[in-house]
Amino acid sequence: MVNLVLGVPALAPLYCAQWLLTEYLPMDCRSSADIAGSTNCDHHTLDHAGPMMVVLVLTGAFVLALMVAVNIALPLARGRRLRSWLGSAALLLVPYAALWALHLSGLGR
Repeated sequence: MVNLVLGVPALAPLYCAQWLLTEYLPMDCRSSADIAGSTNCDHHTLDHAGPMMVVLVLTGAFVLALMVAVNIALPLARGRRLRSWLGSAALLLVPYAALWALHLSGLGR
């Protein structure tokens, strides 16, 4: 249950990573100077890439710290096995997958 709840703050770094992989990386320019000679360059995406990377790093570090605390430190402190906790860490992706499925179904529009 805790990993499902951790999936809610994990929405931010997962969305940022998805945006960077699908919007920013396919472009063939990396600075404003490249816009003139490029055919696959979007000024709007280029402007938002820096802030998205910062948000990815900050929220990703926060969620990673929460995951380590909940899935490693807490079980070790209580003398429990890590296997079941680490196995349930995959539930962290459920909220993101549910929102993505909602978006693809068209109900989220």
